[in-house]
Amino acid sequence: MADTVRVRTLADGDWDAVVTLERDAYTGLGLSEGRAALQSRAAASPDTCFVVDVGARTAGYLLALPYPPHRYPDLARGEQRTATACPPGNLHLHDIVVAPGLRRTGLARHLLRHLTGTARARGDERISLVAVGGTEPFWSARGFVPEPGVVPAGEYGGEAVYMSRPVAAARQTRPRPSLSPSPPAPTLREVS
Repeated sequence: MADTVRVRTLADGDWDAVVTLERDAYTGLGLSEGRAALQSRAAASPDTCFVVDVGARTAGYLLALPYPPHRYPDLARGEQRTATACPPGNLHLHDIVVAPGLRRTGLARHLLRHLTGTARARGDERISLVAVGGTEPFWSARGFVPEPGVVPAGEYGGEAVYMSRPVAAARQTRPRPSLSPSPPAPTLREVS
């Protein structure tokens, strides 16, 4: 993939692409929610909802919002609350979709890595999700484990499994011992 890949916060101008991606991914499973429900979830926690761009194309999206552990959004209705109604602790990954022609290229990994960093910065301890349509093995390979006794509502489909994983601590690298004195670090300047 030669184009630049960028994960950014979902913006108002992204909704046509997001709704199309969601519809194409979930209509066949009977799980498509529609624009109003999707927008209500993003409005509940705008700082935890992202898109991934490949070049100038919106190639995927992720919607996540704080939810108490072992609970999840009701697909039959939109969100009636904001993120401040639920303190940090558990960030629920409600939806992640990558465009069909770009699946298996690492874009979902970019989105998930960005979400994990966001959860860590917020002080969340866990990320949860409901695996649908037989995707439990995909999520298991990414460290999510089924939560016994939590059975998602029938609206998520017969194969739905509630899963979660801890938010990994930031990797810390140990400095290597130096045999000679290090030169002073260069001064870096961010350019906007």
